[in-house]
Amino acid sequence: MASIVKLRTGKQPLRAIDFTGLDGRRKRVRIGKVTRDDALAAKRGIERLLISSLHGQDIDSETAKWLAGLSDEIHDRISRHGLCERRKRDEDITPTTLASFIDSYIVSRTIKKDNTRRNYVTTRNHLVGYFGTDRLIADITPGDADEFRHALLRDHSDATVSREIKRARQYFQAAVRKKIITENPFADAPTPAQVNRSREYFVSQDEITKVIEACPDAQWRLIAALSRYGGLRCPSEHLALQWGGVDWEKNRVTVRSPKTEHHEGGESRVMPLFPELRPYLEAVFDEAEPGTKYVITRYRQANANLRTQLLRIIGYAGLNPWTKLFQNMRASRETELTERFPIHVVCAWLGNSTTVATKHYLQVTDDHFKRAAECAAESAAESAAQAQQKAQQQDTAPNSKESQDIKKARENRAECVPVQQAASSCDKHEYPLGESNPCLRTENPMSWATRRRGRCQDQRPIIPETSQLCQRPSTPLGSSQFA
Repeated sequence: MASIVKLRTGKQPLRAIDFTGLDGRRKRVRIGKVTRDDALAAKRGIERLLISSLHGQDIDSETAKWLAGLSDEIHDRISRHGLCERRKRDEDITPTTLASFIDSYIVSRTIKKDNTRRNYVTTRNHLVGYFGTDRLIADITPGDADEFRHALLRDHSDATVSREIKRARQYFQAAVRKKIITENPFADAPTPAQVNRSREYFVSQDEITKVIEACPDAQWRLIAALSRYGGLRCPSEHLALQWGGVDWEKNRVTVRSPKTEHHEGGESRVMPLFPELRPYLEAVFDEAEPGTKYVITRYRQANANLRTQLLRIIGYAGLNPWTKLFQNMRASRETELTERFPIHVVCAWLGNSTTVATKHYLQVTDDHFKRAAECAAESAAESAAQAQQKAQQQDTAPNSKESQDIKKARENRAECVPVQQAASSCDKHEYPLGESNPCLRTENPMSWATRRRGRCQDQRPIIPETSQLCQRPSTPLGSSQFA
């Protein structure tokens, strides 16, 4: 497809690459005074560019690396033949300000939710307010990004700063991909932890009961019950709840989740119709008109502020408002359910992952400390009772630690004592040597002395009965009986 041509001979000849272009005409790219290896690399690179252009494919990484290493002059010669895009130079790049780029980026994205768009605009205002509307995006350095982060930390919480830094990193990464800048100044900017344990609060069932009793109507009582007993996200999942998703017979409720609908399988989930929740749902159902689609028909206006109204209701209930009103009610419910059901089941009901639940929702409550103290007291009492019972057993059975061998030895000794006492009444000189111990004689009636001096007439050893051990023999030792 391509060939190397020598335009001038010499120690390092002037070379060129000839090839047939996409239009079928013969073309030439002068590559200058290069070695044969460099000429071969140029030949292979141009051939790969021809194949990619012919089939409409993207160039591979090896070819892209070879193009990046070329000089601007050679790169321009190749781009003139349509094999690659012309390399942009500094004089070709129009200066881009930070404000204009972020504005165009937000417009170009498909953002369906108003809250998401509002969050993007908030980060844009923070960046432009700090750096200025005329600041070029290419002039912002990693050091400037660190100073921006420190400025945010002075006025905002760690969780807010973390979200702002992540969105700023997203903006500048888009600029890198468009080759407006060469590096992302927020790439290595540290983000504070988003978990703030000091704002956690466990809403007890006694507290939520008082809040529900102070609610002005049935729908507000249901909103509070759905938040605390159903663990729904407020207000998105409350307002999306439909009567068609309530299965009264199977005690199940289908919850639509606008927050997770962009994830696969996250558009909805099924949760149980908990007994604590059912009465409040039935009360609203009884008041609903036939054909009503949504469960919550009031407070659906865009200007409806449920948080402000809930603060008033908590005040009517005689309670102090807690931080993160709705999220802490959802977290309290997930903490309760996790103690009764496996965590993967609870996460499927409430629509989050085990990682998110462990990091942001599950709480350590006062009841946990109380039960731990009670368990410790019960364990201490049980240990004391076991120690007392063991001591009593040792007092009633002092010899229980003796081994079986010692017990057997004691029994054998008890059997031998009467026999030994009977043998002690006899004279020692009337017994053969080795036969003074009745126990030994009983076990081995033929003693060493008997075997030495002879045997009985019938060649059998004399085995006297135990009762006859102490009888005096009729004939002295050495008589004809042992001859």
